[in-house]
Amino acid sequence: MIEAASAEAPGASWLLMDYRGYGQSAGAPSEKALVEDALLLYDHAVKLPGTDPQRIYAFGRSLGGGVAVALAAERLLAGLILATPFDSLAAVAKRYYWYLPVDLMLKHRFDSIALAPNLKQPLLCLVAERDEVIPPVHAERLFDAWGGPKRKVNLQQAGHNSTDAHPLFWPSIREFLAQKVN
Repeated sequence: MIEAASAEAPGASWLLMDYRGYGQSAGAPSEKALVEDALLLYDHAVKLPGTDPQRIYAFGRSLGGGVAVALAAERLLAGLILATPFDSLAAVAKRYYWYLPVDLMLKHRFDSIALAPNLKQPLLCLVAERDEVIPPVHAERLFDAWGGPKRKVNLQQAGHNSTDAHPLFWPSIREFLAQKVN
């Protein structure tokens, strides 16, 4: 686990950890395990000295978007920042493997779109226009289904792995953290 202040988003601190089985984290990743880890991390964060539980945001990028949405369904969050998110992992898989029975094969569904209508937290959705991994239509569907206030930023010319270098990425996050979404 890493705690750090952010040069890109002044006044914000980040609490980060590797997914199970990645980096220096042991174990095997699964939807259940990743969501459990997010819940534990949140529960740890609210106990840190100086933490205002009313100011905790979740940030999820790609697969992390599915984890962040599941966290938002279980815990109080001031808002969510999702970069290159998707509606459901099954929908993305069907795009690539249309000829396979994806619904029968996929164990970890990350069905964010099923949770989205009931989520009332503000959303910042950062969509990579040229996302070659998660086509933008999947982020659009999640955004459209969101039940709370929302803002979408289209990162023109950005691909799946180049979002944070886009000139709108960090300014959009700073602005979102500095004000309430209407």
